[in-house]
Amino acid sequence: DKPWGWEVLWAETPWYVGKLLHVRAGQRLSLQYHDDKLETQCLIDGQAKLIIEDASGAMQEVTMVPQRGYTIVPFQRHRVMAVTDADIVEVSTPERGTTFRLEDDYTRPDETETVRREDRGQ
Repeated sequence: DKPWGWEVLWAETPWYVGKLLHVRAGQRLSLQYHDDKLETQCLIDGQAKLIIEDASGAMQEVTMVPQRGYTIVPFQRHRVMAVTDADIVEVSTPERGTTFRLEDDYTRPDETETVRREDRGQ
């Protein structure tokens, strides 16, 4: 469970990770960036917007198109906002480094490797 919905980690290998994100209508993930993670997100069901930093550093709001991939590179600021309940598949490099939360509706701290291990009870 996440405050914005839930996530299912359906694949975890030394080379890639696969997740299913369910974001409830009106909720949004942190405005964030990763220092060591490359990810691609794909809207499967519902309506969502991706707020993403463009090459000039400006933030753009993109209406996600179902079954289209949106790739986010390390240090690129981004967040997902659900218009309706939305299901998104995310594939990425393994969860390493830090997720820096620049804005978070739920006042969560940055997510470090230590925090991830604690969340998993390791």
